[in-house]
Amino acid sequence: MTRPLAVIGPTGTGKSALALAVADLIGHPIEVVNADAMQLYRGMDIGTAKLPPDERQGIPHHQLDVLDVTATATVARYQQAASADVEAILGRGAVPVIVGGSMLYVQSLLDEWSFPATDPAVRARWEARLAEVGVAGLHRELARVDPAAAASILPTDGRRIVRALEVVELTGQPFAASAPTIGTPRWNTAIVGLDWATEVLDQRLAQRTDAMFAAGLIDEVRELRERGLRDGVTAARALGYAQVLADLDAGGDGSAAREPTFVGTRRYVRRQRSWFRRDHRITWLDGAAADLAASAVRIWRDVS
Repeated sequence: MTRPLAVIGPTGTGKSALALAVADLIGHPIEVVNADAMQLYRGMDIGTAKLPPDERQGIPHHQLDVLDVTATATVARYQQAASADVEAILGRGAVPVIVGGSMLYVQSLLDEWSFPATDPAVRARWEARLAEVGVAGLHRELARVDPAAAASILPTDGRRIVRALEVVELTGQPFAASAPTIGTPRWNTAIVGLDWATEVLDQRLAQRTDAMFAAGLIDEVRELRERGLRDGVTAARALGYAQVLADLDAGGDGSAAREPTFVGTRRYVRRQRSWFRRDHRITWLDGAAADLAASAVRIWRDVS
């Protein structure tokens, strides 16, 4: 009965709180494995809603604060490190509770994603092409060789566009061919999805955004900027951080970033829902329900 439990779903739904709530009901010690890409970064606390250490109820948390903001977070690195964490937790007879909403991170961990090889020369050539034609131009080039990949990758995400073109060139296959197949989840993990009615979640996101700015998000970004945030490939793109950084760099005081942060978060939630709803293994729970923890534990026990 020490199979993992994954608590996934859109941003702002209360996944961390649910993970802690199951601890008293599951009948085994638990350890949390983070699956939020931006919570990997040290110092990115307020804008990622990272649970402070004194609120973790003494429960070990893994894959938090493992990268500097100048480091590049990759799905492959996360998969290797988080898999080792899960195996070690199981070896201790505890229950790994995987918590987060980063779509690729969750799927790489639960489906043992096998990543296509990379070639530094090919990657460098596409990065040079990105610098030459810009992200929108390179997205159009991707659309010509792999329309499906272009449809699934934001036209502003230069890093993923470059990676898709690299994979297509190296493998001769569409980028989607390298995606994992949804099958029996690794370790027989029970997967619980947490969500709310759209209008309610929008209100929660607005309150969450206001709370982050009130708690000092702008000062957090200023401090991280001194530690190299602007130079980070992935950290600098995090919701809230990117918007505040842009306002500060434009000469503002950061406060104008509040609305773009909320709008960007709401847009990201739509992408998360679209991604996760394709996974038939997820049992969805309504965040407004009174017995969330009991329902999650019941699902975990019922997985065959």
